[in-house]
Amino acid sequence: MRIFLAGASGAIGRRLTPLLLAAGHDVTGCTRHAETARQLNAAGIRAVVADVFDAATLRDALVKARPEVVVHQLTDLPQVVEDEAQLAASYPRNARIRIEGTHNLIAAAQAASARRFIVQSVAFAYAPRGEPGEPHSEADPLNVVDGPRAVTVRAAADMERQVLASGMEAIVLRYGFFYGPGTWHADPIRKPSVHIDAAGQATLLALTRGRPGVYNIAEEDGTVSIAKARAELGFDPAFRLPA
Repeated sequence: MRIFLAGASGAIGRRLTPLLLAAGHDVTGCTRHAETARQLNAAGIRAVVADVFDAATLRDALVKARPEVVVHQLTDLPQVVEDEAQLAASYPRNARIRIEGTHNLIAAAQAASARRFIVQSVAFAYAPRGEPGEPHSEADPLNVVDGPRAVTVRAAADMERQVLASGMEAIVLRYGFFYGPGTWHADPIRKPSVHIDAAGQATLLALTRGRPGVYNIAEEDGTVSIAKARAELGFDPAFRLPA
């Protein structure tokens, strides 16, 4: 299957790439930097250099690649977090990718006649309940009203809306807080969490499985329900890449 992976050098992209190649997929990976493109080519991916905010170049790249599935794993977050102020400063940039960048990527995918569109969202943005109860399901509302991550959640909600209304087979993967290789933490420190390898495996599964819609991708810690992802995608939060 022809795959266009936007964000091929990111935290999930680095773990997802070997899974895609091992499954025999033809992968085009997008990056903004020529040096990163050389690294992707060396890893077995056909790399293209394009900025998600350059709509024309992005469109040309996708039309040339002719992907059946587009995977949107783009973020603009620091690789290493030194303090909360540094992280908070990245939120507006990341929100721009989720709103404007998603708009451009959807338009390019439509121009390329892509069939399915998979996007990275968040499972830690549900609106709080008055009383503790069952784990949050995908039908529960996101907290777009207030809180320190309001700009992030509003952008994620806008991104999800755009993708689900795109006319393609839209799969929204709401990931928990990442941990593992290439992330900010070696071990889970906040709920809901998900190991980066399990998140990558869920993305691989979503290429061919699952009806259009939203899926929680996290560990079974009582915070969010992953029953839908288990049943429809075959998601296994214990999955790890070989050492």
